[in-house]
Amino acid sequence: MKKILVIGYVWPEPNSSAAGSHMMSILRLYKQQNWQVEFSSPSQQTEHMIDLASEGISSQNITLNCDSFDTYIAEYQPDIVMFDRFMMEEQFGWRVDKNCPNALKVLDTEDLQCLRHARHQAHKADRELTQEDLFSDIAKREIAAILRSDISLIISSYEMELLVNTFNVDASLLHHLPFMVELEKCPNTTLPFSDRKHFMTIGNFRHAPNWDAVLYLQKIWPLIRKKIPEAELHIYGSYPPPKATALHNPKTGFLIKGWAENALTVMKESRICLAPLRFGAGIKGKLLDSMIMQTPSVTTSIGSEGM
Repeated sequence: MKKILVIGYVWPEPNSSAAGSHMMSILRLYKQQNWQVEFSSPSQQTEHMIDLASEGISSQNITLNCDSFDTYIAEYQPDIVMFDRFMMEEQFGWRVDKNCPNALKVLDTEDLQCLRHARHQAHKADRELTQEDLFSDIAKREIAAILRSDISLIISSYEMELLVNTFNVDASLLHHLPFMVELEKCPNTTLPFSDRKHFMTIGNFRHAPNWDAVLYLQKIWPLIRKKIPEAELHIYGSYPPPKATALHNPKTGFLIKGWAENALTVMKESRICLAPLRFGAGIKGKLLDSMIMQTPSVTTSIGSEGM
């Protein structure tokens, strides 16, 4: 039986973020190959993290900048090591090389951090994205991690093209792996539009593009409310900070709902999903969920990218 070790940037939270859901899809895919899967992370465990043991996946806390990882991986001797984002490859890749030189190294980029960062910088400066924004120190680090890995998982077709055409990465080092939909969990029928109510949006508040989208919605919501006085906007997402809950305003129908146990449930009850994403990267789980639940969505060119 092959053994695979996944080194996570954070512990998977499939009900908190699209990244967490995608990670669980990958882990389940590995389990389907009858591989022994272990998940490790140096981050703190969280209240919304999934019970990996219930999925038949073992787990291990690891420590940054500590030789204890060398002992751990030398004993485990995985056939494959997958790094969750380039930062984990930077931290642990050289230790994997030292202790398991024959292990296949896989980098799951989640989305391109350098693209997200570049767009954020351009957005803050209120200007168009330039090639200079893309060629940042973060890009150098991320591309270096891709070049050190045997294969990198890329979630978006746009990012595949960007890596090959702009950063001159050999296409043989990349594998396009978008979100995987579990068809058996998709509903056969959905609520008709007439039985639904209100607008909604959803996204982890700790993710900068999602928080920016909430602020933008706060700005444009009065325009929508003027046209539809009875409308409400239900804003879901894990880890809402005080600055977010302070925006809750029942008088105007701008409602901070917080964490949703099941994104599909709240999606199916809504008439419209709003996703005014002004920067970011990858593909958007909320838009995939809206397709599954047949909820119309309104988004930006960045939101629809790669869909």
